[in-house]
Order: sequence, then C-alpha cells, then structure tokens
Amino acid sequence: MQTETQPAAGVRLDLWLWAARFYRTRALAKHAIETGKVDVAGQRAKPSRSVRIGDALVVARGEERFEIEVLALSDMRGPASVAQALYRESAASRLAREQARAMRAAAHNGFRPPETRPDKRARRLILALGDLDAL
Repeated sequence: MQTETQPAAGVRLDLWLWAARFYRTRALAKHAIETGKVDVAGQRAKPSRSVRIGDALVVARGEERFEIEVLALSDMRGPASVAQALYRESAASRLAREQARAMRAAAHNGFRPPETRPDKRARRLILALGDLDAL
C-alpha cells in the first residue's frame, strides 16, 4: 500500500477500485468504468486514468451510489479493513444509501410469495383471469 509519504504518481482507476473492494475483479471494474458508472471529479473516466490522493469519485454499484474521497493508493487487494482505509465516504452519501436500503426493505415487506405452487383449481382461475405473472 502506498501512502502520502511515498512519491507515487497514481494508480490506475480500475486497479484502485478492485483493490478498494468495490468490484470483485478488475474486469468488472473496467466494465463499470466504460459504461459510465464511475465518475472522477464529475467527469467520465477511462480505466487507465490515474487516481491520486484527494480525488473525488462517484461509484454506482447496482442500486447503490457511493460518493468517496481517495485517502490512500494501493495496487494490491488486501483485507476489507485495509481496503476501507483507502477511501472516505461522505456522510450525505452514507445517509442516502441507508435510506434507499430502508425503502427497498419496506417495499419487500408487504410481499409474501405463496408457500406452495398453485393447485389445479387455482391455476385454472389464474389462467381464466389472464394473469400469467401470478404463476
């Protein structure tokens, strides 16, 4: 892991995202960057862009959105505790992610899938109603 005391020009963006454990593989990190899910200082970046200490990144992963600041550089993937020390997430970003997670959980609370498959009578009723999505 490189720190501020070592004179490092920077680390490739895809390599840093992999080392910081935002993506499981470098290929996934590269694909996310190429599809516009990662912004550096408000601009789309290329996978080979150099990340420096103090850069502001916006990383969209699935339904989550992280707004982070780079605190340290690393080109090696290590344990999660080391990876979390590479960046700092803004308080607003963390709060927004927690609220979105709570909204998704609340949306799923009302839905209860049937415990068993529909029987013959229920299937006929479903087909008669034309609701094929209910199967």
